[in-house]
Amino acid sequence: MKSVTARYRCTACGNLTRFDVVETTSVRAFHHFTVGGDLSVEEPEVIARSVESVTCRWCGHGRGVEAITAE
Repeated sequence: MKSVTARYRCTACGNLTRFDVVETTSVRAFHHFTVGGDLSVEEPEVIARSVESVTCRWCGHGRGVEAITAE
């Protein structure tokens, strides 16, 4: 599972490191239960991901937050 998909920058305050991200993710995974009922989740695969909102932790709003691409 890839954990980093985008970086963000707040154009209002310059923040590059702290954001609250609300996202919806669909994951397909193999659930393996032991005879005793313990669960082990294996082979997780993200099949859909949607970022709902990104808010700057420094200045408290998302109006100036933009996604930045790797150069």
